[in-house]
Amino acid sequence: MAGPEQGQRRTRDAQRARQTILGAAEAVFAEHGFDGARLDRVAKASGYNVSLLCQYYGDKVGLYSAVLGRAHEETTHLQAQVFGRALMDETIIFDAQQFRNVLESVVHATFDYLLEHPRLLRILTWEMADGWQTYTRIASHFEPDDNVQQLDVLFKTAWRAGWLRSEFSAMIQLTLIFQLCQSYLAFLPFYQVMPGGEQVSSAHALSNARGYLAQFITAGMMFDCPKPKGKTRRHA
Repeated sequence: MAGPEQGQRRTRDAQRARQTILGAAEAVFAEHGFDGARLDRVAKASGYNVSLLCQYYGDKVGLYSAVLGRAHEETTHLQAQVFGRALMDETIIFDAQQFRNVLESVVHATFDYLLEHPRLLRILTWEMADGWQTYTRIASHFEPDDNVQQLDVLFKTAWRAGWLRSEFSAMIQLTLIFQLCQSYLAFLPFYQVMPGGEQVSSAHALSNARGYLAQFITAGMMFDCPKPKGKTRRHA
């Protein structure tokens, strides 16, 4: 009969195996996309057999869901951290500069996360090329963001106050931030072959791009000065 220490060791070994498999799967999906990825490739890269992969994740769809689900949890947690103060301090919404600072922080955090997760960047590029067909099949598997309603109220209030240009939902606007950061980073190899683009991947150039994108995106999302509320404002 297994003792407590042996049971804990088995739990740790299982957790380690799951993380190793997810890391290997992420690499395979990034290289081949969902359609081109095979479980035997993931098994070989992870050092575990296909039967264990299926025991933990069921099939390729389950494994893909786990890879993107982990990224979803990380980005949701990151978003909650950035917006935490704004959701707790209602005075921020009545100060355009403070709200702009929050949005810039979102851009910075998103840029940094995607820069640190190039495999996810490639997986999402595969998804876009395939019309998000696989993602839409598994999206319901992900845990919903508990802050969605609060964020919608926050963005709607900012729009009514005249800070934001659009009354798009918070998640659409935040996804646009994600897309613009994703697009810039995905195009880095292309920029490098353009005249004067040799250094775009240096730490200094990436820092400058991060700051520029924050200013560029927030300028597009927000008015420089509050605009009066009214029919004209609604269609701006």
